[in-house]
Amino acid sequence: MKDIMGMMKQAQALQAKMQQMQEDLGAAELEGRAGGGLVTLTLDGKGQMKRIKIDPSLMKADEVEILEDLILAASQDAKGKVEGLMQEKMKEATGGLPLPPGMKLW
Repeated sequence: MKDIMGMMKQAQALQAKMQQMQEDLGAAELEGRAGGGLVTLTLDGKGQMKRIKIDPSLMKADEVEILEDLILAASQDAKGKVEGLMQEKMKEATGGLPLPPGMKLW
């Protein structure tokens, strides 16, 4: 019976850590850049776009494809940073508990 109570306390503690992690991720802002900073895209820690900045020099009709590529590259850069932050926060929340590959708790 004591083992079950201990497991329940651990589960509650993990739940509290997960909730705090979700709050931290929601408050985080990560920037992705492309074209040497000509395009900057900001995502929150949950992957939602917050803002995008485009250098006015890219606003030319004959450079639309370049702009599209730079936006995509900035988005991928920011997404990689969000995923890295999620992994870091998950490791903190689970106390380094190894999870099976592909298993996500968010």
